[in-house]
Amino acid sequence: MIDPVLLRENPDLFKRSQEARGDSVGAVDAALAADAERRSTITAFEDLRAAQNLFGKRVAAAPGAEKKALVAEAQSLAAEVKAAGVIAGEADARFTAIVKTIANPIIDGVPAGDEANFKTLRTHGDAPVFDFEPRDHLELGELLGAIDMARGAKVSGTRFYFLKGIGARLEIALMNMALDRALAAGFVPLITPTLVRPEIMDGTGFLGEHNDEVYYLPTDDLYLTGTSEVALAGYHKDEILDLSEEPLRYAGWSTCYRREAGSGGKDTRGIIRVHQFNKLEMFTYVLPENAEAEHDRLVALQEGMLQSLGLSYRVIDVAAGDLGGSAARKFDIEAWVPTQNAFRELTSTSNCTTYQARRLDIRYRTDTGKTAPVATLNGTLATTRWLVAMLETHQQADGSVRVPEALRPYLGGLEVLTPLPVKGAK
Repeated sequence: MIDPVLLRENPDLFKRSQEARGDSVGAVDAALAADAERRSTITAFEDLRAAQNLFGKRVAAAPGAEKKALVAEAQSLAAEVKAAGVIAGEADARFTAIVKTIANPIIDGVPAGDEANFKTLRTHGDAPVFDFEPRDHLELGELLGAIDMARGAKVSGTRFYFLKGIGARLEIALMNMALDRALAAGFVPLITPTLVRPEIMDGTGFLGEHNDEVYYLPTDDLYLTGTSEVALAGYHKDEILDLSEEPLRYAGWSTCYRREAGSGGKDTRGIIRVHQFNKLEMFTYVLPENAEAEHDRLVALQEGMLQSLGLSYRVIDVAAGDLGGSAARKFDIEAWVPTQNAFRELTSTSNCTTYQARRLDIRYRTDTGKTAPVATLNGTLATTRWLVAMLETHQQADGSVRVPEALRPYLGGLEVLTPLPVKGAK
């Protein structure tokens, strides 16, 4: 959650952030009032407990006749201490509930407003131009025998699919290429659990307003993760990390699950918006003062991947109202999808500052010997959705698709994906 000391010392910082996000500014004042009540009740409890300790020493030292009389008074004081503890606990719970409604304060420069108010930071490459009518990724995938939506729906329902033949090989090649890039950049690979406990899901900020996006298994009290960011954040829960030499960097490979609630009618064709997909996610634990530089580093790795695949893209600074509650800033990279005549998000990378670490109690030791929360960042390095832009960008008139040169070693040197023979054709 947010830093309560910073909340008390600079409430206007949080009010400006809440306003930029389109969230409740009143929640800040409510949190301040709850914090004052919490601190007051804790002080009262601690004063009573100190008095109880002193009284206990007096009882212990009293002679037998006097001790008997003091015992009843000690019992009364103990009841007061217990009641004060309950009051303090309730006040702390109220403060926690209110403060959890306040999102991570945005970093200076993040554009205010809703999703339409993003800022384009840069673009790369020109949109491909075809001298034929381009096919969309699903038509290409069907010609290549790479994507089977019909059988995916038959087996699992809408927004499920099979990647088949060259489609399966293409995704594995993409993920392996991304993994090699991550290894070269010093990331430790992890294959992560995709089922996590509620406290881990909540700690990363994926419950609350986004609860309807998450699959939940009530019998087991476990959540299916929509990104390996969740498990990677929970990996060091309740630990003190040594970040004196360099950040801890992990690359999590996992299947991801999203309910896509509220997205009816949006991108229902093909594999753009689906319930299950694979992803390689970068996750770093860094000193808070190095978080913004680490953010730029993650974006550079993502851009390198897209450039190697020959994709045109833009990098955007996501508007405050389109940020998740844990992100203080998020950069999206959107690739050009020819048949949609639009940029579509392929990667995002978020600076969560100390927000997740506070909730998960992940700390480092400062020069003074005290502990303080670390900063956490995350960013996608490859995912199933990348196949959409790759197929459409590199298609040819006959339905074949050129393989980007950087990806060819991961496909045994294959240079062109060719359509399957039409059954019955001679």
